[in-house]
Amino acid sequence: MREIINVQVGQCGNQIGYKLWEILCAEHGLDQEGRYNGSCNSQLEKIDVYFAEGAGNRYVPRSVLVDLETGTMDSLRSAPFGKVFRPDNFVFGKCGAGNNWAKGFYTNGCNLLEEVLDAVRKEAEACDSIQGFQVAHSLGGGTGSGLGTLILYHLQEEYPDRILSAVSVFPSPKVSEIVIEPYNATLAVHQLIETTDEVFSFDNEALYDICFRTLKLDTTTYSDLNHIISMTMSGVTTCFVSLDS
Repeated sequence: MREIINVQVGQCGNQIGYKLWEILCAEHGLDQEGRYNGSCNSQLEKIDVYFAEGAGNRYVPRSVLVDLETGTMDSLRSAPFGKVFRPDNFVFGKCGAGNNWAKGFYTNGCNLLEEVLDAVRKEAEACDSIQGFQVAHSLGGGTGSGLGTLILYHLQEEYPDRILSAVSVFPSPKVSEIVIEPYNATLAVHQLIETTDEVFSFDNEALYDICFRTLKLDTTTYSDLNHIISMTMSGVTTCFVSLDS
């Protein structure tokens, strides 16, 4: 089976990744603890692409969850699907990146890098024939832009013959929380060009427009935006995990 390992970095990347795993669990008939309770055997045919079979008839996501602070990790652990993830694959620091690309790429991120790569290696070694990696992150914050591109750089060095794709959320001037977001994005894009095979780019402003104009939502939250991105991620890999109806 051609497995895919998902690496989700920073607050945005982890929130997108969580939504993705909710969708994938539903597609494959898995409950909140990773146990199969579906109604069609075909749901299990290509489950190994994104899930590894664990003890107690549970399926565990091939995912590494990364952040430089604990807040997002704590919220994911306590979320409904928090128990589906492998506990050892929560890799986090305690200091954050201060919304600064350089801290994520050169200083605070470097301190966490080896632990992240160890978790990725363990996942890769558990695969029969790994197809590639997908990294979900934002380019506006310090962790997603800095540590996210640092991880991509080292994945490209360590696995040069595997597909490396990034799901990158670009900052928007109309939907901005941090004044230095454009600088973080500019520095991160250079790394994306050098390291990735493909980049799926999303813009918060365009996502808001989809919610208002297409989906006709009265109010839009980041959860709605993340759901659109995760649905796209699921759709892109449909040919690898497609289920017979």
